[in-house]
Amino acid sequence: MRLLKQLVAVAVVAFAGGAIVGAVQGNAFLTLVLGVATAALAVFVYARVVRWSERRAPVEVGAKGAVPAVGRGLLIGAGMFAAVIVNIAFIGGYRVDGLGSVTGAIGMLGFMAAAAVTEELLFRGVLFRIIEQRTGTWIALTLTGLLFGLMHLTNQHAGLWGAIAIAIEAGGMLAAAYAATRTLWLPIGLHFGWNFAAAGIFSTEVSGNGATQGLLNGVTSGPALLTGGDFGPEASPYAVVFGALLTIAFMWLARRRGNLVPLRRHARADATATLAP
Repeated sequence: MRLLKQLVAVAVVAFAGGAIVGAVQGNAFLTLVLGVATAALAVFVYARVVRWSERRAPVEVGAKGAVPAVGRGLLIGAGMFAAVIVNIAFIGGYRVDGLGSVTGAIGMLGFMAAAAVTEELLFRGVLFRIIEQRTGTWIALTLTGLLFGLMHLTNQHAGLWGAIAIAIEAGGMLAAAYAATRTLWLPIGLHFGWNFAAAGIFSTEVSGNGATQGLLNGVTSGPALLTGGDFGPEASPYAVVFGALLTIAFMWLARRRGNLVPLRRHARADATATLAP
């Protein structure tokens, strides 16, 4: 029941805010303001619902250490995407044809802030966290990662490989980042840094949602197998490999810090019963 309450509360803010931000995307300033407002409102609603439904302080979105955690995540996410672009450019699959649009990048700041915050609250703050309490970290990471990938099948240029890539490089990595830190701020910063670098800096497609115009006038060409094709660099094997490596690193850190939740006894019993003839 608490899972449903939290999902509904955050989803209402996400969909309503997303619709409003989408409607004003032609206006960079309004997109920025409304996107940041949607992100802030989503965090506020999440915190209040957690207090009400779980009778505890929402420490995963606590103010202490939030700014440096978001900053670290932003650097990791942007750096990871830059590494993907460098590798694609090395094989001739990406080039820069001059400067792009500053106003386009400003609008992307708001749009991606709203998307990163609401998606992290829904998938890592609610789904992963509550499923983990019942099944353990590894099962929760697998299930929510797959769900996160499948969600992207509704995007314009999505396909099965794109969904699998997102499940591995984002669904798994972001859940592992939360497990390692037990705060949502690092995955929020990582998610935002990745998305903004893709759309707001390098002007590539983000998860098959269509072309974007950021700070650079970037052109992607060459074999879709390496560049990600119409889905964008997120479907590139470079992105999958880098995401998988970061997932391993975060899970190693989570284990070292004692943050991994073991497989619950009743979960093992359910799994045994399911597999029994």
